[in-house]
Amino acid sequence: MAEIIQKDGTWTFDGEALRLTPGRDRNVGLLRRTLGELVLPLGALAGISFEQGKKAGRLRLRLRDGADPLLQAAGGRLTEPHDPYQLIVESDRYGVAEYFTEEVRTALLLDRVPSDPVTAYLLPGPSVPLSVSAGDGTVSFDGERVRLEWNWKTEDAKAAAGTRTLAVTDLTAVEWQPAAGLENGHLRFHVRHAPTEAPAKYDPNSVELWGFKKDPLMALVAAAVQARLPHPAAPAGEPEPEAGRPPAPRPSGDDHDALLRRLRELGELHRSGVLTDEEFTLAKQAVLKNL
Repeated sequence: MAEIIQKDGTWTFDGEALRLTPGRDRNVGLLRRTLGELVLPLGALAGISFEQGKKAGRLRLRLRDGADPLLQAAGGRLTEPHDPYQLIVESDRYGVAEYFTEEVRTALLLDRVPSDPVTAYLLPGPSVPLSVSAGDGTVSFDGERVRLEWNWKTEDAKAAAGTRTLAVTDLTAVEWQPAAGLENGHLRFHVRHAPTEAPAKYDPNSVELWGFKKDPLMALVAAAVQARLPHPAAPAGEPEPEAGRPPAPRPSGDDHDALLRRLRELGELHRSGVLTDEEFTLAKQAVLKNL
């Protein structure tokens, strides 16, 4: 087992999964502290790197595209103190960081973990229920419904529409955009058959964000919802899975390698706890029939 302990957090690798625990240092972002410990299956990882600096270095994990609903929802917009896949390393621990990096790289090679994108989430997303107050409203999510409540800062016409309740089944996408410079951010829910180009300030399906301390927590809500929407890379025409059921296996055709990759993905979902033993067995049997 390899482990590195820093003020920024503790990373542990047991050969099959990485356990990422945020530190209690004041420089650790609110999003990371709220998200808590993450267990990352090796199969969700595309690579690891260690960069040395004069005063401190940095460990970085690169996940396979489509593996994590948080990264999918954030769209590369998580800043350094909130990114759970970065770890600041003090200069006197550079040797430990290099050893940790080599251990993970060796495991990736020995397990022949591919770095190509996946068509199903390999991480479950943040736990629910969730409730975050930021910007001009409060967003609550129980795993099935999103509830939007407004505060005294909400624009009058938007507040007049009252509290909104949106079923996940009525959503086509969720979009999180942090405030940047003079531009406000937002958390927007795209509702089926109700497209809009209205700014978040006036959109009753959006929360406007102004760059305050709790704003990044809205990314957790976005990730929790994203985890329950159809995967954006799922094959076209594939039926949406029922809540709590594993994704349907990909159409096989004559692509033997695709079926083997699918078996690996199902194994990763099972090891990370996304699929129960029964769900994994049923999904595996469906794929093996096509083999």
